Amino acid sequence: MPIGNGSAKQYGETFGADDFDPNADRLREECGVFGIFGHPDAAAITALGLHALQHRGQEAAGIVTYDGQRFHSERRLGLVGDAFSDGEAIKRLPGHIAVGHVRYSTTGETILRNVQPLFSELDGGGFAIGHNGNLTNGLTLRRQLIRDGAICQSTSDTEVMLHLVARSKKARFTERFVDALREIEGAYAFVGLTNKKLVGARDPLGIRPLVLGELDGHPILTSETCALDIIGARHVRDVEPGEVIVFSSDKVETLRPFPIVAPRPDIFEYIYFARPDSVVGGRSVYQVRKTLGQQLALESPAVADVVVPVPDSGVPAAIGYAQASGIPYELGIIRNHYVGRTFIQPTQSIRDQGVRMKHSANRSVVEGKSIVLLDDSLVRGTTSVKIVRMMREAGAREVHFRISSPPITHPDFYGIDTPDRDKLLAASLDVEGMRRYIGADSLAFLSIDGVYRAMGLEKRDPLRPQFTDHCFTGEYPTPLTDLNDKMAPRQLSLLAEAS
Repeated sequence: MPIGNGSAKQYGETFGADDFDPNADRLREECGVFGIFGHPDAAAITALGLHALQHRGQEAAGIVTYDGQRFHSERRLGLVGDAFSDGEAIKRLPGHIAVGHVRYSTTGETILRNVQPLFSELDGGGFAIGHNGNLTNGLTLRRQLIRDGAICQSTSDTEVMLHLVARSKKARFTERFVDALREIEGAYAFVGLTNKKLVGARDPLGIRPLVLGELDGHPILTSETCALDIIGARHVRDVEPGEVIVFSSDKVETLRPFPIVAPRPDIFEYIYFARPDSVVGGRSVYQVRKTLGQQLALESPAVADVVVPVPDSGVPAAIGYAQASGIPYELGIIRNHYVGRTFIQPTQSIRDQGVRMKHSANRSVVEGKSIVLLDDSLVRGTTSVKIVRMMREAGAREVHFRISSPPITHPDFYGIDTPDRDKLLAASLDVEGMRRYIGADSLAFLSIDGVYRAMGLEKRDPLRPQFTDHCFTGEYPTPLTDLNDKMAPRQLSLLAEAS
């Protein structure tokens, strides 16, 4: 459907405005990684680090260790706490080197053989690897590998890296790893281990984050600084875009095998994905989100009595909006933190109440008030419809919806679970059409330049964008080989069976 040409009624009829699963209308990061070298409690520390990264994936978790003689692996479906809290799993993971991984929730089939870190015995020894991101030529490489005789045990694009490393003709492991990196496209942050090394790599544009930490002299590689904080580790620095870093018992090896290009980290790490207490690229995520709200208040003011965040995603931006506008900040919606994916409801009347399992109106705050409802993004809009309705049923006089990011008009192919373009509300409706669809009295988004100002820049450079912002602009920073290949029309879901 062309942008701006659809009606709210048509969109609701076509794409299911009665969708009752509040989790289905959120963007989801695919995963988080953690690795530590040389620590006697490597597995326990990795489990703690993964717990801090739980927001990056709630479907499955895994840890692989090496104890000097053998590799050990524990991979489970479910949350980190469910998999590793009883201590028995940690006892089965002896060793001084460990890598761990958490995965995101998806509507695809969840299968244990896709849970990372993936492990394989290669010529020269075992190799385990975890991956945050998505290879945009992963399906193309996979088909080529299978044609050449490879036997794939999962449907994960991460397995492609195992095969590429195994097939490299280079002599040393580090050279073989770099050789494999030269074959792949897209966004990635890899953390892997061998019987002697902990290795990390970040894609040349730095789309996906990876940081270096240190605990009692032992190096750590992980997705976010919050994973360092939980174990009392020190944040040393970010792994640079295009950098490969290798730790062994006697040295640290840093390689830069790619031409240096202007980095383009994913702007969504700041807007949505990273934990608010993390520092990404030298910027406090919490402060950036507050500033996004402040910029939004300057661009799209509203006459209102209270500013109400959609918890928890809209809280920092709502604080910033309230501070900049002078409108009081209030918790007009209370979130239930103990609900997961909504169970399937038997009737439409019960189905419509599904959103209340996650969010409940605080009537004493909103009744009789004109409110500014603040959220960080609008994807399909189905949950926004229900939240606006909930506010009106709680007595809100007016509901002015404000989004602290620009309209999402294009899908992601770098590790974010986004709907197809025809399921994105902003790809089919203009702002007025979206306002009618969600039922708000007004609707406004932060401009793309407003996002860049919140990042401390004057504006977006249209010739050389400083961030990866394709979901707003449609400008993808890398080739989309799989998408352009008619035999591979979609990105490979890391938890879905390949069709």
